[in-house]
Amino acid sequence: MAFLEDTAIILVSQILFFCGGIVFFVKQLFKNYEIKHISIQMIFSITFALSLTLFELIIFEIAGVLETTSRFFHWRLSLIAILVMVVAVIPYYIAHSLINNIRIVSNRYSTPLTIVLWLGYLYIFWRIGDPFPLLSTYKGIFTIEQGVSRIGVVGVTVMAILSGFGAVNFPFTNMTYFIHPVTPNDVYSTERKLMQTIDMILAKKKRIAVERRNRQKQPNTTSSFWGLIKSVTNSSTNSENIGQLRLEISGLEELARQLFLEVHEMKNMQERQRWSQTLQGKYFNVLGHFFSLYCLWKIFICTINIVFDRVGKKDVVTRGIEIVTNWCGIHIDIAFWSQYISFILVGCIVVTSIRGLLITLTKFFYKISSSKSSNIIVLILAQLMGMYFCSSVLLIRMNMPAEYRVIITEVLSGLQFNFFHRWFDVIFLLSALSSIFLLFIIRKPPVMVDNDTSYESSN
Repeated sequence: MAFLEDTAIILVSQILFFCGGIVFFVKQLFKNYEIKHISIQMIFSITFALSLTLFELIIFEIAGVLETTSRFFHWRLSLIAILVMVVAVIPYYIAHSLINNIRIVSNRYSTPLTIVLWLGYLYIFWRIGDPFPLLSTYKGIFTIEQGVSRIGVVGVTVMAILSGFGAVNFPFTNMTYFIHPVTPNDVYSTERKLMQTIDMILAKKKRIAVERRNRQKQPNTTSSFWGLIKSVTNSSTNSENIGQLRLEISGLEELARQLFLEVHEMKNMQERQRWSQTLQGKYFNVLGHFFSLYCLWKIFICTINIVFDRVGKKDVVTRGIEIVTNWCGIHIDIAFWSQYISFILVGCIVVTSIRGLLITLTKFFYKISSSKSSNIIVLILAQLMGMYFCSSVLLIRMNMPAEYRVIITEVLSGLQFNFFHRWFDVIFLLSALSSIFLLFIIRKPPVMVDNDTSYESSN
């Protein structure tokens, strides 16, 4: 009876998650596009519901909501379902959509080519795990461990790249220290140079049009020898003038482009200055200082972990409570407080992960999607979402006390969890350092040549 009640809880929550996926799909992703295939909407919503179910089961592990046997069963069932979606169903639909978008392929060969492309994906997916020590013992081909281990390589890589960039980009975009002071006079001066450059481009193009019209209006004097010489001389002179004008126009157009980008950047910086004076801006400025310290600490810890090949044995909560108990002399119930603090910490990780991924998916979809490619892009986003959330289970496990990891460890027995944490540290370190380097280059003010003299000389 208890098993049926637990199943009903999971089923109702999955229905709610499925409805939430449909709302997000219709109201956010496809609000500017016509939904052509209901199956695409169903696939995205099912993957969304299964992904949130994994996080729900993590919360249930800490809170002890379901029976142990029920949690173990639903862990296996949810992992099998999301593996079927990520490994089999979604890639097949992506291959089918790609083949159908190729107009030269007839309907007769559409299905065979789709199967061939899908089998090629399965081969690459299987081979991706060969270079990595994913499993401690050999497992069969069709097992949860084999699928999750290969998904984890891709998902953890994506998570580490996004985390490394986010840890660097958040302070860069929210701290007032990185805001260049821009005055209205600076914007006015650059806009004035831009308008002068555009006027010069128009004047030179007008001169080219006049030269061409004059050459067309010249009388035909090629009947005599001296007329032929004069015509050739005038033609070469006009060609040289037009060629020189075109070179000058090309340089001025490049200058106008740079000035336009500079004006755009100045106005964005002014907007950031106004926003930094608001209450929200000041709040995010404080968070920026916190994240800057977090980024430095994380880079240091990742470097130590990589150099000494170490992985933390205890979760952050238990370690923090032990430090307070041993060093501060405060006697508290570690088991009691670790449960509630872990519940809050994991809840925050889950909420921020879901929110961050959905925002990223929405921005990415709007930037690259079109009416023809939107269905394929949604399938790819669903694939990445399933991999992301499935990989999150591997990393969130380390933030849970040991007594709450038992079922996850049993379900994924034989999986090398330490490898994924080391892999995350390596990719995070590379992503963070690359982001610091790129943002440093972007932040350096470009060396602009004073073009006031060039205006006079060009005229």
